[in-house]
Amino acid sequence: MERVAFLIEPEGLRLGALLNPETLVLRRTAGVRPRRALGVPLTGSGLMDDPLLFTGGGTTELNLELLFDVTLAGSSVTSEDVRDLTRPLWQLAENAHAEDGYGRPSLLRVVWGKVLNMPCVVAAVAERLEHFTPTGAPRRSWLSLRLLRVEEEVARQVEAPRVPPGGVGAENEHLAGQVAASLPPEAFDTQSVLSGGPDPGSGQRLDEIAWERYRDPSLWRLIASLNGINDPMHLNTGTVLRLPPASAIRGTT
Repeated sequence: MERVAFLIEPEGLRLGALLNPETLVLRRTAGVRPRRALGVPLTGSGLMDDPLLFTGGGTTELNLELLFDVTLAGSSVTSEDVRDLTRPLWQLAENAHAEDGYGRPSLLRVVWGKVLNMPCVVAAVAERLEHFTPTGAPRRSWLSLRLLRVEEEVARQVEAPRVPPGGVGAENEHLAGQVAASLPPEAFDTQSVLSGGPDPGSGQRLDEIAWERYRDPSLWRLIASLNGINDPMHLNTGTVLRLPPASAIRGTT
């Protein structure tokens, strides 16, 4: 079995699991349907197949067989009850997210080495719990997950960092101050923002940089605070960021 990660933004969660690649199933459904006239399918005695209407689009489905365990490292959630690790996936299937009175897609990103990096919607989830403690808390979960792929452009709009009114928040300002005070200026690394935005000249998102460097997309707020960035959605290509080493962040969080 191999490690796979699920990234859930804007909550900033990272869930680690083991994947059985022998049962990895990808299924594609093309955008076609039978032709109809006045609500009745078009048929004829001389036809070998029903006439089809090509609508475009379609769906790409991913079926995963996963193992979650409280002893497995790699999650931003720690608990002695494995349901605390799998509950975010169940909540994504509830379609409960809403903003300004309107529903929005509940997305997660599947990352498996260089094989998968795909934004998806949870279509179905099923779970078998094992290894119960004396208090009745399960420590292991065998979880079946059915996902539907989402286009990257849609995912960018949904996953994009959301800045609360007033900036990145006092907690992140305090953490940034701790990191800055604990390190000399030469301990910071510099990194230029690469091209990666949908518009010409626009660069990577801060959550992408936080994932690449710290394997925690929620740390985009810390990067924004350290660099005085008020608008993380519109970074220009070539912008130079000051980034602390991962060890300094672990020592202050």
